[in-house]
Amino acid sequence: MNILVAYFSASGITKEVAENIAEVSGAKLFEIIPKVPYSKADLDWTDNKSRSTIECKDKKSRPEIANSVDISPFDAIIVGFPIWWYNAPNIIFSFLEAYDFSGKIIVPFCTSGGSELEPAPRYMQKCCPKAIFKTGKRFNFGANRLSIKRWLESLGLDK
Repeated sequence: MNILVAYFSASGITKEVAENIAEVSGAKLFEIIPKVPYSKADLDWTDNKSRSTIECKDKKSRPEIANSVDISPFDAIIVGFPIWWYNAPNIIFSFLEAYDFSGKIIVPFCTSGGSELEPAPRYMQKCCPKAIFKTGKRFNFGANRLSIKRWLESLGLDK
């Protein structure tokens, strides 16, 4: 199975987990890069006027992505992101709406110190209803390769 790990990481935590998933699964890695990078002030969740807060409150907000990837050779796409305001950042929805995932397997994963993955997968499915969604997973900082391997094996996505 040909696998792509596509991820957005604001602080580097999701990037580290994505790299470990790609290494364990033998997948290709793709970083979803915002056209306008997020500054530290943009990410201040305690500020109601910060960019991330404004985007998360506006469910129709779709931040532009600076790069692209050809998804046609991939059977499965593992999509990673940090949890922002109990959901995926809107740039993940930008990514999902930019491609035709019909018949492809999508597996979400998130990084969070406390928030759960749900309800993000339900919103993700609305962006690409013809994709096949598999059970996602939440990882804390420093997720170990063994837990990643077991998760991928449970989904039939290990190498």
